[in-house]
Amino acid sequence: MNLLNQALGVHEQALQVKSRRLEVLAQNIANADTPHYKARDIDFKAVMSEAQQQETSMTATSSGHFGMGQGLDADGMRFRTPFNTAFDGNTVEMSVEQAQYGKAAADYQATLNFLESRVSGIRKALRGD
Repeated sequence: MNLLNQALGVHEQALQVKSRRLEVLAQNIANADTPHYKARDIDFKAVMSEAQQQETSMTATSSGHFGMGQGLDADGMRFRTPFNTAFDGNTVEMSVEQAQYGKAAADYQATLNFLESRVSGIRKALRGD
C-alpha cells in the first residue's frame, strides 16, 4: 500500500480538498437569496502547503522551543470579500460564484484525469503490459 501512496502522491489530498471546495461553492450558490449569508471559499494553496508542512515539520523536543506559529484552520475556510454589497447583508455574488464553481469543477476533473492515468499506468505495470 505504501507503493500506491507514493505513486499517487499529493494528488489524493488535492482531490479531497477540491471536492470540499466544490461543496462550499455550491452552498454559496444555494444561499444566494439568504439574508446575512456570508460567502465562503477554501484557500486551496494554503491548505495544501499546510498539509505538506505537516508531513515535513519538526517536533519540539523541549518546552522552551519556539512553536510553529499560528496555523491555518483545519478546513482552510475563508470568507469572501464581495465586490458589491447587498442591502440584506448577503455577500454571495452569483456571477463570481458561478465562475469560481466552473473553474473549480475543471480543476477537479483535471486532477481526477491525472489520477486515473496514474492508476492505469500502475495497473499496466502490475500486469506486465
